[in-house]
Amino acid sequence: MGSHSASAPSVAAPHVPLSSSALAILEEFWGRRALSLAMAVGVAGLSGFVFARLMPRGPVDSGQALALLFGSLIAGVVAGFIMRSGWAALFAPLASLAIFELVRRGEVGPSVDAINLETTFGIIGLLVGRGVYVLISFVPMIAGAIYGSTVAQWLSTAALSMRSAEHRRMRRSRVALIGGTAFAVAGLALSLARPATVPAVTDANGNKIDGSVAELIPVDLGGHEQWIEIRGANPDNPVILYLNGGPGQSDLALSRVLLEPLHQDFTVVGWDQRGTGKSYGSLDPETLTLDAIVSDTIELTNYLRDRFDQEKIYLLTESWGSIPGILAVQQHPELYHAYIGSGQMVDVQETDRIIYDDLLAYAEATGDTDLADKLEGFGPPPYADIWAYAFVVQNYGLIEDDFDPPQPYVDRAEASGVGFFGIMGSEYTLIDKANVIRGLLDMASFMYPQIQEIDFRQQAATLQVPVYLFDGEHELRGRRELAHQWFDLLDAPVKEMFTFEHAGHAPAFEYADELHRILVEVIVPEATATA
Repeated sequence: MGSHSASAPSVAAPHVPLSSSALAILEEFWGRRALSLAMAVGVAGLSGFVFARLMPRGPVDSGQALALLFGSLIAGVVAGFIMRSGWAALFAPLASLAIFELVRRGEVGPSVDAINLETTFGIIGLLVGRGVYVLISFVPMIAGAIYGSTVAQWLSTAALSMRSAEHRRMRRSRVALIGGTAFAVAGLALSLARPATVPAVTDANGNKIDGSVAELIPVDLGGHEQWIEIRGANPDNPVILYLNGGPGQSDLALSRVLLEPLHQDFTVVGWDQRGTGKSYGSLDPETLTLDAIVSDTIELTNYLRDRFDQEKIYLLTESWGSIPGILAVQQHPELYHAYIGSGQMVDVQETDRIIYDDLLAYAEATGDTDLADKLEGFGPPPYADIWAYAFVVQNYGLIEDDFDPPQPYVDRAEASGVGFFGIMGSEYTLIDKANVIRGLLDMASFMYPQIQEIDFRQQAATLQVPVYLFDGEHELRGRRELAHQWFDLLDAPVKEMFTFEHAGHAPAFEYADELHRILVEVIVPEATATA
């Protein structure tokens, strides 16, 4: 047998069918470092310009997210090839981001305008706004730049002539780096492409109920695509439209879990209003008005009436949802069997003033000078910006009573696994999860100033539908006292208030089993009798 000398395996450059003259031109171009850097930065900047024009608020759905990812990958490859340097992995994404921010600078909302790091919500806004964009664009652009620069180096006549052990090691490490970044890009793409799903309506044994409805669908309301979730054991059952809290909150997953006791006897419809959650893409500051939300509510009501062939439906509201809810039944009482309010709002500005006074009193009683100074710096509401409201909301717990909510409520929430704000719910894609939070911040910043003049004691003292309020004993007095005042003044065909001992701001959720009983035994019979 012949002898063989031991040597390290070589890492051959890929064979590329380029003529020597073409390689010479490339070598001359790459030798002009300033020109190649300028062109690489220009390509990356162009990508930022395109992204800013197509998605000025960042990607709002999975399609846009994937377009951003693959567009960034291509821009990175081109920039890396032009520059023929690993430094393209730094310069390209930074240039793209700089142009993106410059071009979209007219966008407004906490997730896209001035950065605020003084509140928890400000930091969260940075993460779900710019942070999401940076993640989806930087990872593929860095990977692309590494690949593009590697191909350029392999093509280089200087690189092709290098056969030292040191350069072989460098090539092997570059191959490993390309493999690692490709894996990261593929994983991110698969995560972004994962679709939303909606669990089936099941019986006590976990089996899907034949003929039940469980849908997650977009509908056109006011010229904007908005998402609803419909759940019920029998589509012939009475329909309940649920308007969640906020403004800006998405409750699709939370309401699916916490209102589960209703699904056997009612068809329950959750709705992501324009600018929230799965409907974040419909956010348009110029058309996002309280009147528009009320109009959308009425349009959705008529859609459900037609879809399920019912003359009237029930309206269940929570917190902010009670504002468009009251206005909808006031404008079109003929569409609704009854109005059911939980966490009822009456006068937003007076509620905020009472909460402000209570927090200031707490600060003085406990010697919390930092809290007192912060509140006095804001001054009494209405506050100058959304961050003052965010700070106050963060401190609600200081003036809330301690209480233990009913165990079934706790068990449902814990067993569901839907997590903080329900963002782990299957209803949400990866981008939707970010939209749940940025929708809350952005829509609230646009809508909250518009509801400062609401006072239902003056504006809705008479309603032509039965009204039922769910009252939590541990609700903040700034809300509860006003709800009682309005209820005492209210003239309606039927009005009843149900008070719950171990409930706060969300008694309909906290006592969902009792809500079901009251609906079946009280509300439906009375509403039917007064129709």
